[in-house]
Amino acid sequence: MKKQFAALILALLPVFAFANEAGPELDHVDIDLTDKAAMQDGARTFANYCMGCHSAKFQRYERVGKDLGIPEELMLSKLVFTGAKIGDHMEIGMRPADAKVWFGAAPPDLTLVARVRGTDWLYTYLRSFYEDPKRPWGVNNKVFPNVGMPNVLGSVQGRQVIGCKQVQVEEHGKKQFDPLTGTPLTHEACDQLTVLPKTGMVNEEQFDEKVKNLVTFLAYSADPNKLESHRIGTYVLLFLAFFFVFAFLLKREYWKDVH
Repeated sequence: MKKQFAALILALLPVFAFANEAGPELDHVDIDLTDKAAMQDGARTFANYCMGCHSAKFQRYERVGKDLGIPEELMLSKLVFTGAKIGDHMEIGMRPADAKVWFGAAPPDLTLVARVRGTDWLYTYLRSFYEDPKRPWGVNNKVFPNVGMPNVLGSVQGRQVIGCKQVQVEEHGKKQFDPLTGTPLTHEACDQLTVLPKTGMVNEEQFDEKVKNLVTFLAYSADPNKLESHRIGTYVLLFLAFFFVFAFLLKREYWKDVH
């Protein structure tokens, strides 16, 4: 028995090692699917900067407009650039065959990307492009190294470069300070992203907010019924709790004479 247990542990070691393999460090983002203003701004960013290459073909313009409180006329004039009708899916004009020639592979549909990648991944990825003259598009990405995608939000963010700067020392997720003076302990790190001043349309805080709004819209697009599902789920749980009381009383009444 002991030999079998030891063999099982040895067989599972590669699985544990793979599961614990360190991935890119992600920044957390709080997504609020009740914030329609944020999702409206995210939908505008998606239509203006992403839909040149990426579709959201499992979503309809009409559904997005109703859910986000965007009037039909405004939806058609500001978010539809392909001549599509309000009831059409959010397709793009680029043909997959042409995309494969230009990019090496057709850009993926983004309807469900927030489910596949997660909101933290998307938020960090969209803010992690930096200049790299060696790459075909002149940019690289810390989260997705050697990605074959241009920095579509580069004009908004500005020129971001990677280099060395002093950062605070962290151990086990806690920032370290000098025990005598209380000053932060720092070290030089050469993988730090820095946006060159006055090269973008907005400042760093505004850009982070714009990316957050875009990720919020993508999170909504991946599951438009999420809030409604949570609401119905709450009623179902309340009903089950209410029903359980009567079921218990009925069971006790049936079994009271059984010894």
